Amino acid sequence: MGELAIKIRIAEREYPMRVKEEEEERLRVVGKLLNERLRFFKDQFGIQDKQDLLAMVAFETMVDKLKMEDEKNAHQTKVGEQLSVLDDLLSSK
Repeated sequence: MGELAIKIRIAEREYPMRVKEEEEERLRVVGKLLNERLRFFKDQFGIQDKQDLLAMVAFETMVDKLKMEDEKNAHQTKVGEQLSVLDDLLSSK
């Protein structure tokens, strides 16, 4: 698969980029989600400045990312503990 030249519109500005064909749909979805969140903050809080809107979306995104990392780490710890218990059970026989 080759590369495509696409344009993603975020906050009323177009951003040209070259992407792998298999990534095109994901990037378009991300652009759509970003614009939805920008609209949410604009409508919900009356924020008009695009830089402020982008900062709010970036902040929200990082909070979500850190939360997901914490959940992933907790899950990995739990799985590790369960594997250890299973290993102990199997080793004792």
